[in-house]
Amino acid sequence: MFPAGFPRQRVVLSPCVGVCELRPDGLCAGCGRSVAEIAAWSTMDDEARLRVMERLDARGEG
Repeated sequence: MFPAGFPRQRVVLSPCVGVCELRPDGLCAGCGRSVAEIAAWSTMDDEARLRVMERLDARGEG
């Protein structure tokens, strides 16, 4: 067990593949995320990150 206040490591890693270019539909050509999803990623908890990953699957991007 970690001490209280110990920073918890994120389990859900970024889908970024280093191809950071927006397509005409507003989604990233590399990972398929929206600008809002990319901007918020670093502050999301794992539950929110999993929801983004589910949306990527639904979009056919995952």
